[in-house]
Amino acid sequence: MAISKQSPITIEVGLDENKIPETLEWSAPDGGIEQATAKAMLLSLWDGETQETLRMDLWVKDMPVDQMQRFFHQSLVTMGETYFRATQDEKMAQGFEDFAAFFAEKLNIK
Repeated sequence: MAISKQSPITIEVGLDENKIPETLEWSAPDGGIEQATAKAMLLSLWDGETQETLRMDLWVKDMPVDQMQRFFHQSLVTMGETYFRATQDEKMAQGFEDFAAFFAEKLNIK
């Protein structure tokens, strides 16, 4: 099947003099998002040829630890949901959910 359209997603990182992220902005025009600000991102891409995950983890230097903990908790929850949608593997999806609950409990997030 031929590609009928391409949809750009851009990420702009503002760096300080030491190349530490100060700002994160992203745009997805087809989704109605233009230069939205963010404090952190986890981006994973699958390289089918090498069978490896490529990743980019960034956060701005003024991101508070409590927000980073919530960010990771919510990322774990959504990874479990995405895993289930992709595989229909209820047992392992429940494992994600259980670990996310454990993570939240240990950090007193909920």
